[in-house]
Amino acid sequence: MIHTREADADTLTILREERRQAGPGIRFGGCCTALPHARPRASRPGLGFYVSLAGIVTFPKAADLRATAAPIPLDRLLVETDQPFLAPVPHRGKRNEPAHVTKVVEALAPLYGVEVDELAGRTTANFHTLFGP
Repeated sequence: MIHTREADADTLTILREERRQAGPGIRFGGCCTALPHARPRASRPGLGFYVSLAGIVTFPKAADLRATAAPIPLDRLLVETDQPFLAPVPHRGKRNEPAHVTKVVEALAPLYGVEVDELAGRTTANFHTLFGP
């Protein structure tokens, strides 16, 4: 698992170089905001990483992050809380917790044109594909 901040370009370079050793089960991101174009590129064929997004996608000023999240294929999308930090709206400024991940799903569902329950099911299935039953 890779959690990168302000080093997306370097991270992608290293991942490309090490791809043959890494296998497909790598989670990239979470809160990475330095180079938004890195998230969709990481999930494309050839790299095929899972990309995980956290509560920051619910912030009013995160429109750019939401826009760059949209091209991430649904079969490569994960959601997370990044607890105890970056609680989603309406919990912003408070301690984050796992139950708040539903707010992340609610913010992302319209980007994909799917219902909240469908996106929750897809991201749960992706989790089990990546980490096992």
